[in-house]
Amino acid sequence: MIPIFSICAADLGVQALLGKKPTRLYQFGMAPSIPVSPYAVWRQVSGVPAAYLGDRPDVDSFTLQVDVFAKTPEISREVVDVLRDALEPHCYISSWGMEGRDPETELHRINFDIDFIIRR
Repeated sequence: MIPIFSICAADLGVQALLGKKPTRLYQFGMAPSIPVSPYAVWRQVSGVPAAYLGDRPDVDSFTLQVDVFAKTPEISREVVDVLRDALEPHCYISSWGMEGRDPETELHRINFDIDFIIRR
């Protein structure tokens, strides 16, 4: 299981911006139809087991995309910063994505990718 939710739920900075559980960090497809801003959505975009010639894999690597939505660019960047600070001790940020305005919600959006290596 990818521990993004438990890591973020335990972080005080994330709790301050996204709620205590955090209540506004959603797996893709699980956000309410009109979520409270700011919020973040994550999805798994790839995964691969370790490849060994003489043994079974003992770890799996997963790449997640995290999208942050907020009313202003400043708030979206602030949420990205607290998520980064909470997650980096546990995974790698592999890319910073686009910034822009989501045409459907009209909220400011920033995305980034993170890579977890999870022991089996």
